[in-house]
Amino acid sequence: MENIKIGMAPTRRSIFSAPDAVKYRKLTADKLARMGISFVDITDINEEGLLYDEADCIKIIEKFKKEKIDGLFLPHCNFGTEYECARLAREMNVPVLLWGPLDERPESDGTRLRDSQCGLFATGKVLRRFQVPFTYLTNCRLDDPVFERGIKDFAAVCNTVKVFRHIRILQISTRPFDFWSTMCNEGELLERFNIQLSPIPMTELMEAIREVKGSKQKEIQSVVSYLQENTEIQIEQKAVYEVAALKTAMKLLIEKYGCNAAAIQCWNALQQEIGIMPCAANALLNEEGIPVVCETDIHGAITSLLVEAAAMGQRSFFADWTIRHPDIPNGELLQHCGPWPVSLAREKAKLTCPLAFDYRGSLTAEAKHGEITLCRFDGDRGNYSLLLGNAKGVDGPKCMGTYLWVEVQNIKRLEAKLVEGPYIHHCVGVHKNIVPILYEACKYIGVQPDLYDPVEEEVRAYLRGE
Repeated sequence: MENIKIGMAPTRRSIFSAPDAVKYRKLTADKLARMGISFVDITDINEEGLLYDEADCIKIIEKFKKEKIDGLFLPHCNFGTEYECARLAREMNVPVLLWGPLDERPESDGTRLRDSQCGLFATGKVLRRFQVPFTYLTNCRLDDPVFERGIKDFAAVCNTVKVFRHIRILQISTRPFDFWSTMCNEGELLERFNIQLSPIPMTELMEAIREVKGSKQKEIQSVVSYLQENTEIQIEQKAVYEVAALKTAMKLLIEKYGCNAAAIQCWNALQQEIGIMPCAANALLNEEGIPVVCETDIHGAITSLLVEAAAMGQRSFFADWTIRHPDIPNGELLQHCGPWPVSLAREKAKLTCPLAFDYRGSLTAEAKHGEITLCRFDGDRGNYSLLLGNAKGVDGPKCMGTYLWVEVQNIKRLEAKLVEGPYIHHCVGVHKNIVPILYEACKYIGVQPDLYDPVEEEVRAYLRGE
């Protein structure tokens, strides 16, 4: 797991069996441990290791804040003390997962040791009163595959929320004049979401390139070696060196300003300044899990961070929606000049020139086919949403740059979404179905999910464990 730490606060109510609740607390903890989930228990708070008392709740809050948990798990081990669960959840301000073990058959005399499902109903109501968003994992047994899937999905949701709340983007130069579609409201992003931009002028990038050429020759040569091993080089060695120097300089600046992504002005002042395209350098950073997007698209950088967080670190790609497939009615070309990670290539990537410019330094390769999630964070007029849905890779005509032909359920419906907004022609894709993860994360980050296919009930059913 991507260093996600879950605070586990099992709960009970006194009217039902405390020993049975203790038993299920241990069984649940053992299951999480076997799954490799990093969690903080409360066995040191009281001898039962259970939440049911106000004084203990205060201690648990202190412990979980000290441990900096990323999510809160509330197993209802017999019924549950709903107001203590709600008080704890409100104080933590992290994603919350409700679950309880499926109740056994009542005893022959009609008694029951637990009443977990009923407790979940009660806690859900009180959490709504407290205005605390939460995720519900269906009432099931620990050995049900739905439990393991739900826990792993919740960890991915926690990772998405954690990343979203700590976004800082290096903005390299201004928005290109021609790209009015990529403008953003920097102040609003900061006020609404704590998303911070670190703008630098093009001159600072030039200075960083000169600096790394003087002091980081070893790092530059390492990048050159990587390109020689992993790409088919079709440009002069001097240009290869410049690509490596640019990549090294951008990483230096990203680290200097404490950023986790970058957006670069690549149209077209940069190539005029340094004589190469930044695409391959972007691809190298993308390969390392540092999203770098084109055309100073800040919302695109946010999208990339969300997608990779939801995919638990799996590499993504930043693309244009470009043209319809000539043969497949619901087909579309996803393409960009060459910034996609080389590990996504279906073939060995070529280090060459892009489609639109006579400058070296881009990649050409078709991406792997398979199941794809496509996503776009965007907004205007103060309203932000997340366009998301599925596609599959398909065969199509050969293209330049990094590209993938995809087929969607209904291209006309998607096209209307893109034209009518608030979205633009940029999206982020990943070879994994993370639509339910992103959909669920939206409730915690204050963004409206917008499915481009009418599959909301299917997504909700998946999240319910169906």
